[in-house]
Amino acid sequence: MYRFLLSCSLLLVLLAAPRLVSAASEPGFAAIESSLGMYFPQVQAKRIAATPLPGLYEILLPNEEILYFSPQTGHLIAGQVYSSEGRNLTRDRKAELMTAKVGMFPLDKAIKIGNGPNTVIEVADPDCPFCREGSAFFSERKDVTRYIFLFPLERIHPEAANKARFILSSVDPILSYEEAMGGRFDSEPVPPFKDNGLLDDHIAVAKAVGITGTPKYWINGQFVSGNNLQEIEKLLDAGK
Repeated sequence: MYRFLLSCSLLLVLLAAPRLVSAASEPGFAAIESSLGMYFPQVQAKRIAATPLPGLYEILLPNEEILYFSPQTGHLIAGQVYSSEGRNLTRDRKAELMTAKVGMFPLDKAIKIGNGPNTVIEVADPDCPFCREGSAFFSERKDVTRYIFLFPLERIHPEAANKARFILSSVDPILSYEEAMGGRFDSEPVPPFKDNGLLDDHIAVAKAVGITGTPKYWINGQFVSGNNLQEIEKLLDAGK
């Protein structure tokens, strides 16, 4: 048995948005895409897939959000699907989709810290308190090799982009990163630097992957959103 938690406001925003050119459906779902277009011509389907619920289909949007569509009734649902065991199937599905994107990160452009057996890709904002907590957690572990990409959220952290550019342009990016995450530049400006443009590459990668917030992690290839330390530790221990 499955339960839905609906978000009417999200659905109204989606329906009010202008329709983009729809991407081709996966094989076997052309009829579903046609039905979606008939009922909701404003909605663009990046991908259509089956769900565990008969007659209900997953609609992946270009912004990586997920809706659910019933072609038989014409209902479009925005919300979370839970199993009777309490598992958030929508969250699990989003994690699965993000896990598949791990190969999109050019590791040679990342800040590399450590040489442990566990590979950790981090996407962080230097002014994000949750990113700082995650960075402190990983700095205490000797069993990780960290590849850090910076993605400043300027709307809520107006100084983050300048800090990120300084970190990536500095002679010692690791030291600069650790100082920034430790709060050194919260009360003093970053030293003068010549921007090498690497932050633009980091931002482009994060946007291509579909990241809109921080922190995000890939632990040995497995996606984890936020500082879910219990899940992170489980994945790290499994990699030993």
